[in-house]
Formats: sequence, structure tokens, C-alpha cells
Amino acid sequence: MTEIEMKNKDRKFRLTNKTFKFPSAIKDHFYTANYFVKTMEIAEKHLADTVVTMQFFQRRDNVMACGVDESLALLQEFARYPEKLKIEACHDGDIVNANEPVLKITGLYKDFAYLESLIDGILTRRTTAATNSYEVLQAAYPTEVFSMADRQDDYLTQAGDGYASYIAGIKKFSTDAQGAWVNVKGMGTMPHALIAMTNGDLIKACELYHKTFPNEKISALVDYHNDTVTEALKVARHFGAKLGSIRLDNSKALLDEYFVRQGLNDPSLKGVSPELVFAVREALDKEGFNYVNIVVSSGFTPEKIKYFKAKNAPVNLYGVGSFIVNNKEVGFTGDVVVVNGKPQAKVGRQEYFSDKLEKVTLKKRM
Repeated sequence: MTEIEMKNKDRKFRLTNKTFKFPSAIKDHFYTANYFVKTMEIAEKHLADTVVTMQFFQRRDNVMACGVDESLALLQEFARYPEKLKIEACHDGDIVNANEPVLKITGLYKDFAYLESLIDGILTRRTTAATNSYEVLQAAYPTEVFSMADRQDDYLTQAGDGYASYIAGIKKFSTDAQGAWVNVKGMGTMPHALIAMTNGDLIKACELYHKTFPNEKISALVDYHNDTVTEALKVARHFGAKLGSIRLDNSKALLDEYFVRQGLNDPSLKGVSPELVFAVREALDKEGFNYVNIVVSSGFTPEKIKYFKAKNAPVNLYGVGSFIVNNKEVGFTGDVVVVNGKPQAKVGRQEYFSDKLEKVTLKKRM
């Protein structure tokens, strides 16, 4: 078991709180694939006493399951007679492999059928974000990771994506929405837009920031002019102890002026590179600014982080966005595998078992 897994071991289902907010239109089948709605109607009229076992699984190894608690909350709120369902579920944060079920539901098909596709979607989305976050954290450990995934998808996905990243171990987010389900406030200081509005004057941008938020350390974005070492020193000399960190977000298409002045033209040095981080760190330390942290962003993936770690690049915080939500290799499906106590599944499918599954009792709705 890894350090990250150990941190997430002692979890309990969250059914007693109001973490998960669902639209009321779910009960009107607004979000349900139409063939499930029709099949539920058929079951009600002609197969009303048919009991099924449905399992939910995916086809990748070493995946961090997430969305299980949310699916249980969905069943609690919208299944008919939730207290009559026999449910087995793993925990959010459990590592599962291909074909290993994370959730099993046994009961009258008509009582929960219309929730199948919603559960598939919840498990797919949350497990994707959790697994991607888990892989990023494994690559970066023990360096912290900052989720900047808010701008990579529809804004309504932020709370669920943030929750999934939190389950994996990410505790820093760029928006309040990402941390809403886990009571974590968003963090961050300035975008390039603030520097643009001061006509490219980083010092003025930082002065305005500090004037507005005098109790916060300044985090300066130093790549605006693609002359990162120069800008890092300029802001450190001007603000001294008021400066907490600098962030490098250089374009992957550009070679920083630090290398251009040396006559270097190596494509591997473009964008945010370990060599650029070393150059910034050395320049800051040489003038006594060793307390200033270095944050990096711009296209970071587990592979890119591993490359930085292999080079021992002096990074204090990795900002990761697109990889967390756009690397979509996980897909859940729900299958009926037992009918009225007897095995029954389409060819190629069968009931799967997992020692991670635990019995979960839902409550009778009042």
C-alpha cells in the first residue's frame, strides 16, 4: 500500500450528510436513457416480481474508485423503497482492477432501473478524476499538487471533480466550487490578465495585489515577458519577504530569454523545463531569496512530473489542470448478472466478486 493509499484508508460512507446535491428532475427521468425508462415500465406491467443483481465495473487495472458514495446517496434519494435493496459497495478511494465490481445492487428491477445510466456516469466521471489525480500525486510525491482543472470542462463539473481529486489526496484547488464538498476554499493570486492590465508591469500588478490583499503573501506570475529569471529577480528584489512564491507558466512553443541570451536552441528547453527551474532557483538563492517557493504549471502530466523529479528539479508545487479531467480511459457499465437468484447475463459477462465490497443499508424515506 502506497503512502497516498494509507492516507485515504479510513473512510466511511457519507450518506448521513448533505454533501451531494441532486436536481429534482432525476425523479422525472429527465437524465435517464429512454430505453431504461421504457424497460422499467415493461417491468412494472409484466415483470413486477423480478429480482435482479446488477454489478457496476470497468476494464482498467490500478484504478482509484470514486463516485460510490455519490451513487449510494442517489439510490437513497431516488430509488423506490431504498431500504429493500441489498447493496454491496467498496469505498471511494479503493484501488480496483478490471472487472472488479465497485457496487452491486440486488432488488426488484423496477425499483432502481432508471438510475443505472446515472450511476454509470457518476462512477465514470469521479473515478476518472480520482485516478488521474492519484497518478499525478504518485508521480509528484512528496511534492504537493494544486488542481487547476476548473477551466478544463463545464463549470458544473467542478464540485464533483474536486471531490474526486480530494479523495485521491489533492488538497489545494483553484476555485471554491472544487472544494465545496470537502470544505476547502480555493486559492491563487493572479492571472496573466492582471499583468496585461498594468501594461505588462509585473511590479505594479503585484503592488496592486498586495494593496488589495495586504495579509496575503504575493505569488508572482513571472513568465509574462518570457524572461523568467529576470522577472523573478525583479519581483524578489522589490518585495523581499512579502513575496511567497513565483509561478512559471511558460508556453511550450517558446524558448525563454534566459536560454536565448546564452545562444542555446535546444527544443527540450522550451516551455517550463527543469533547467529553467534550476536557473530561477539558483538566481534567487544567490541573492538570499531561498524562502521564495517555485510553482510550475502548463501541461503537467504524471510523465512530465516524473521527468522533473528524475532531474531533481527544485519545484515546491505542481499545478495540474487538463490531465485531471481530460485523460478519460475509465468507463463503467452496469450489468444484470443474476435474475431471481440464478446466474443470468449476456455472453461474455458474468457475476464478478471482490473482497472490497461491504454491505450498505439504506434508510426508509419518510
